[in-house]
Amino acid sequence: MRILVQIARCDAGPGSSPANFTESTVIEFGTPREVLFACTTPLEFADVLRLRNSDGSLDVNVSVVAVQYDRGKTVVAARFQGEVPNWIVKP
Repeated sequence: MRILVQIARCDAGPGSSPANFTESTVIEFGTPREVLFACTTPLEFADVLRLRNSDGSLDVNVSVVAVQYDRGKTVVAARFQGEVPNWIVKP
């Protein structure tokens, strides 16, 4: 699985502005609940991100559940925060 997406850090506070997409990356692996990807954006456990593909058919919030830093890259495991109706992998 290789799905090109844009990522943005979400501000979940009241009256928050729309997410500013900061980086394009590729989802390398996915399950019905999680995705794995690498990025250069510094992330931490429990950060909330928005993932969106170019045609908008995937536009979802995820929560970072694991990070690993390696030579300027951040490898990220993130869990969907809700049901993803059009996700490729179904249980």
